[in-house]
Amino acid sequence: MLWRPSTDPGGATEVAVVHRQRYDDWSLPKGKLDRRETVHAAAVREVAEETGFAAALGRHLARVEYSVPDGHKTVEYFAARAVSGEFEPNDEVDRLRWLPVDEAAPLLTYPHDRVVLERFTAAPAATTTVLLVRHAHAGRKREWPGPDDQRPLSALGLRQVEALTGLLPLFGPDRVVSVPNLRCTATVAPLAAALGVAVEPAPELSEPVHREHGSGTAALLRIAAAGGTPVVCSQGGVIPDVVTALTGVSDVRARKGSVWVLSFAGDRVVAADHIQTA
Repeated sequence: MLWRPSTDPGGATEVAVVHRQRYDDWSLPKGKLDRRETVHAAAVREVAEETGFAAALGRHLARVEYSVPDGHKTVEYFAARAVSGEFEPNDEVDRLRWLPVDEAAPLLTYPHDRVVLERFTAAPAATTTVLLVRHAHAGRKREWPGPDDQRPLSALGLRQVEALTGLLPLFGPDRVVSVPNLRCTATVAPLAAALGVAVEPAPELSEPVHREHGSGTAALLRIAAAGGTPVVCSQGGVIPDVVTALTGVSDVRARKGSVWVLSFAGDRVVAADHIQTA
């Protein structure tokens, strides 16, 4: 769901509503996955194709399921902030309107689109997104003769890095922070290179320091307070503690190569979405 801050000072956040000439309806931008495409990549691509706007993904809003004449459809909706672009009529969409939510809702043809709008308004539109990554798969500890902090990524880990390097830019990151061991820095180094930024060390998010001082949650809050959209790479002995402390969620998943998308309003997490890569 594409949104932007109001063009008027102090005005309401605006959302994009599109008219599809084929169906003569007003809806939120959406579309189908290409072969082997992730839902996140499809969301950004389809928004660009229908509206002309590049977007940065934020929190997951809803999974909507409904019947269509040729079967059943499932659509995943994300908040997507417009970054740049301009609408031009195309084969799918002939009109686009930027409207405050209270004006957009009555225009929408389908009830499920109004449900998505309701989910969007349940939290502030402008949040700080922190992408908390568990490092990619490394070789087995007992098979590595050197220091543990120099244990390299495995072949599976390198595939996970490739997947992460494709996924994370969809959220518009501008910083890369990592525990200073090889398996963490190697996980995010290609992303940092692509963004043209240095990897900032964060030893407070390492397992040894967190185990001794319980430093992980405070460290992540400091990173979030600095704003922007940071990618933070940490370890399996830290991430579940931090996510539970910030969200109250128990039994937190944190497989290697996975991501928690944490949406902050101030120091409060208003949404937490888990993504598993390869």
